[in-house]
Amino acid sequence: MNRLHRLLAVLLMLLSSPMAMAFDLADLQKQLSAPAVVSGNFVQEKHLRALAQPLTSQGRFVLARDHGLLWLLRTPLRQDYRIDASGIARRDPGGWQPLPSQSAGAQQNRLFFAVLQGDSSGLQRDFELSLSGDAEHWQLRLTPRSMLLKQIFTRIDITGGRFVERIVLAETQGDSTVLRMQDSRGASALSDSERRDFAD
Repeated sequence: MNRLHRLLAVLLMLLSSPMAMAFDLADLQKQLSAPAVVSGNFVQEKHLRALAQPLTSQGRFVLARDHGLLWLLRTPLRQDYRIDASGIARRDPGGWQPLPSQSAGAQQNRLFFAVLQGDSSGLQRDFELSLSGDAEHWQLRLTPRSMLLKQIFTRIDITGGRFVERIVLAETQGDSTVLRMQDSRGASALSDSERRDFAD
């Protein structure tokens, strides 16, 4: 009987240990991709070595699991971007216009899309991933693999809980971009206007 008690005690210790309850990349991807739609506001700060104050822009985002990402810049200027399976497009008075897929802005937007989705398999093609923390407070560090990305970024740090909350892109030249996702919320479906934005 004592042996059985000892065995049960050891099993309980193992089950409650950090190793058994580890939060891994698969858990993170499942958590971030669970809502059909995630939307919220963002504040983006571009810190340039040559400027004392960061360049700040603000807007709204809509991430739809089955459609893509709307990136709706509102200040200092209004500009809408859409990222989906067909690529990246910018809206002008004539509708959505495709952008060259190799532009720096397009590559950064694709990266945001992968990060917000928790697409660890997509990110692992280009980065070494290091995850720490738990489901409520986690940090993911991306270290570039390819020579091309190493020329642009030294690292990318992403923190969050239920949703992505903060992204920091540290560039090799000493500049950095800090992106704060605010008031994020999940939904089961797109609004009518959001559905039109993805359909147009």
